[in-house]
Amino acid sequence: MSEIILHQFAASPFSEKLRLVLGFKGLAYQSVKVPAIMPKPDVVALTGGYRRTPFLQMGSDVYCDTALICKVLEKLHPTPTLYPSVNSALSSIFAQWADSTLFWAAVSHNRGPKGAGSQFAAALTDPMAAVFADRKAMGFDITWFEPGDATPAYVNYLDRLTSMLHGQSYLFGAQPCIADFCAYHPIWMVHIRGKDSANLLQHYPDLKAWTDRMKGIGHSNWKEMSSDQAIDVAASCEPLPLGAGPLANNEFLNEHGIALGTKVSISAESFGKEPTAGELVAATADHFSLRRTDARAKTVHVHFPRIGYVLKRVVE
Repeated sequence: MSEIILHQFAASPFSEKLRLVLGFKGLAYQSVKVPAIMPKPDVVALTGGYRRTPFLQMGSDVYCDTALICKVLEKLHPTPTLYPSVNSALSSIFAQWADSTLFWAAVSHNRGPKGAGSQFAAALTDPMAAVFADRKAMGFDITWFEPGDATPAYVNYLDRLTSMLHGQSYLFGAQPCIADFCAYHPIWMVHIRGKDSANLLQHYPDLKAWTDRMKGIGHSNWKEMSSDQAIDVAASCEPLPLGAGPLANNEFLNEHGIALGTKVSISAESFGKEPTAGELVAATADHFSLRRTDARAKTVHVHFPRIGYVLKRVVE
């Protein structure tokens, strides 16, 4: 199996999610710093258009979306598990809620009058303005709460998390699971990295203790790699055979009436809808895979989770 290459940047909350997952599993990796805003020519060379951060590369296979990436890492290194048999389905449903509803509530609180974002709103610098303009182009403004609703919604979710932690160390028991990593990164963004001005966590001692335990998992050993080097890695090898590797399930599920080998595009349902086009080589119950060719990266397979993504035929 090729080495793990994580394309990320330090301030990205979803990158922090994967950094902790890699630390939990003790998996060393190469780290490629990606730009926070467009243009991202080296990202596009590998993904074909997808520009959310982070994404994972192994050889000439590129895995998009942390929901799929966590499944891939679980296959590579099953212990300690992210998906314990007890409450596995429930914790996965919770994880999906945390990555979406909780995350956007945290973002909305953070940019509101009671969040840390208000500290720099009055003196917005040109670089920060560029970040907001870039995210707006990705659909970053589609789920904002109204200012008076942002913090009450977020606090309501903190109350619920605290209730789940009463009498136990993690959200679903004595050991962390996928739900904990997905719930942690929005809170890391607001209270740990962001230093929320309201200091809400002080009112939730059980939740604060949980964040300390999650932070204590730490990050794995990693080395820096340039984006040029990562592209060279992709160009130097071939994608894994279909049905092999961490996405071994390759049973075709044709819900779109689109045959394998057809030129298609895949894009997110919301936020970051930039499409990736290529030849459809897998469509299973869990994931889509495209084969595409780039002048620099050569032939790559780009993989997406099925949930949250839209498959369309490309009409030429």
